[in-house]
Amino acid sequence: MEKIICGIQQMGIGVPDVQEIWKWYRKFFGVNIRVFEDAAEAPLMTRYTGDKVQSRTASLALSMDGGGGFEIWQYTSRNTEKAEFPIQLGDYGLYACKIKSRDVEKSYAYFKANGAKIIGELSKAPNGELTFFAEDPNGNIFNIVQGDGWFKDTKHPSHCGAVAGTIIGVSDIDKSIDLYQDILGYETVEYDETGVFDDLAGLPQGNKKVRRVLLKHSAPRRGPFAKLLGPSKIELVQSLERDECRKIFENRFWGDWGFIHLCFDIQGMDALQKECESKGYPFTVDSSNTFDMGEAGGRFSYIEDPDGTWIEFVETHKVPIMKKLGWYIHLQKREPGKHLPNWMLRAMGMNKVKD
Repeated sequence: MEKIICGIQQMGIGVPDVQEIWKWYRKFFGVNIRVFEDAAEAPLMTRYTGDKVQSRTASLALSMDGGGGFEIWQYTSRNTEKAEFPIQLGDYGLYACKIKSRDVEKSYAYFKANGAKIIGELSKAPNGELTFFAEDPNGNIFNIVQGDGWFKDTKHPSHCGAVAGTIIGVSDIDKSIDLYQDILGYETVEYDETGVFDDLAGLPQGNKKVRRVLLKHSAPRRGPFAKLLGPSKIELVQSLERDECRKIFENRFWGDWGFIHLCFDIQGMDALQKECESKGYPFTVDSSNTFDMGEAGGRFSYIEDPDGTWIEFVETHKVPIMKKLGWYIHLQKREPGKHLPNWMLRAMGMNKVKD
């Protein structure tokens, strides 16, 4: 089977309390569909968890408006550790999560009216589109951007959908960009700008000179969940003035506080593995065959970008629609690249969490 990148499945977020922060995410982003909720050990991740098997609880949440989801992840065997230094623009790793909005100005007003911490002001990005930054109660930074490729209009009062991409701090854009353009398929450069930017001014070290490259994919994504996950963009940021940039997860475990991985829904894991190895990005973790998250299953793997940022790939084999009735979507025998019918995707909305 050929490699197919179907879209950003989820942004992994390490938190001290899953249920507490998920309520905030439902309020501001509308990620109120529970795909799974699972408590177990993570034996395959010992490479990144101090060579010890750690226990955790994890919930995968989606928005029926569209966009990638959140895998909200909490250690139960140890404390969730914060970075030992203030995370600043230009540090290496997943710096901010992009969230799609139908109307950025209205989203900005909703965030302000509901007491969210806004960083800086409503401003324009280099592509001329309105944007702003907000911080969740755990200090994670979200970049609200103009979205497209909506799946459904749930009339959420924030006017937001879910994940539309990310901002990644890198040490050398020219060295990193091939991974994101070639393997991950963000082949089109929307902008490549160097300078000091108004939309970044409110961020820590956001008044320093940076190079920023926004990447997008020109063709619609294919695959079972592509219509729901929608289009996304990757923004690479390289500091040109700071000489003390650090890895965001320096001296910490995978699963600790913050954005822990960027996960892609894919098909053709064997082909992807060969491509990654041939281009210098071997799998560092590979579940092989089928892993079981209690309610969902498939195969997952990890690679690292040149600065050690964790990129996860998941080839989904089954996903629950209505667990109580034993109703699952089984994907292994479906035609690769084919979209699931809209009614089947909408049926996932039956797992809505109400506040």
